[in-house]
Amino acid sequence: MRLFSALARFLGIGGDLSASRPVRSYPAGGAVFSDGLVVKGEVSGEGDLQILGRFEGQITLSGTVLIGEGAELDANIFATEIVIGGEVRGNLSATARVEILPTGALTGTLKSSSLTAAEGASLKGEVWVERSPRPVSALGRAGAQTEAVP
Repeated sequence: MRLFSALARFLGIGGDLSASRPVRSYPAGGAVFSDGLVVKGEVSGEGDLQILGRFEGQITLSGTVLIGEGAELDANIFATEIVIGGEVRGNLSATARVEILPTGALTGTLKSSSLTAAEGASLKGEVWVERSPRPVSALGRAGAQTEAVP
């Protein structure tokens, strides 16, 4: 529950995830497309992006993409983390995780190593959740070699 409380504070909506108030805090070093903006094109780089308006195009970031409640996206998104509170149509790929909030809706293809969908969230399309390969520890490698030697 801490995650939802922290996310709610991040979105500026207090503890009630169904409330609709303007965002009060922004990700450090990140960009914000505010409510009322319509952006078309391509966004790429490092850092976080918060979208509260409308976006069409492609997003490629090594950071978090946060789609706020009421936002509408027709986009392909490639990021470390994607949090959906609005409506997204497109293909999504996250190296770490995707989270769909109670007000979030996704229509499209999703690939990630972790998916969380809150009660009330909408998801239509193809979903691929695959674990990231675990690195083999030095002890594990040494043990495997020792066992292989007669």
